[in-house]
Amino acid sequence: MNQHEAPRFPDVVSAHGLSVGAHLATRRPGYMHHGIYIGSGRVIHYAGLSRCLGRGPIEVISIDHFAAVFGFMVVAHPHSQYTGAEIARRAASRLGEQDYRLLTNNCEHLCLWYVFGQGKSDQVDACIRNPVRAVRVLFTLLCCALIRDCMFASFVRANEVPVCTLNG
Repeated sequence: MNQHEAPRFPDVVSAHGLSVGAHLATRRPGYMHHGIYIGSGRVIHYAGLSRCLGRGPIEVISIDHFAAVFGFMVVAHPHSQYTGAEIARRAASRLGEQDYRLLTNNCEHLCLWYVFGQGKSDQVDACIRNPVRAVRVLFTLLCCALIRDCMFASFVRANEVPVCTLNG
């Protein structure tokens, strides 16, 4: 979908039993990752630091990719400012944005902006109130990044194919 298309998000329940506009969260090592269900098995989320600590964009991924091996839960918002279809449209309006900032514009900030019109992150607030928790979370994230990078480097080395060169 390009930026100029007007996506259609009917207020329906999908085959996954999820309403369009549902706020989803999945537990990851050290934090909760957030996204918005937009129907047809797709979720809009902030890729954030998932790309080797580079800032990823707001993008559409499959619900299976979003949940990974961790599963997911629906975060209830009985006093949402918007309907499910409006939440999905708001999410689609920011596709491609690459302004991820861990403390001030992360996936949780984004989802709460979609739902309430104002971004905030309970996870960041909890870390600010409890510096020991913040250190524990940062340590976990660093360890996960190092393990992921080491596993990727090992995979690349194991799958390298020798290339013959001609000296001439």
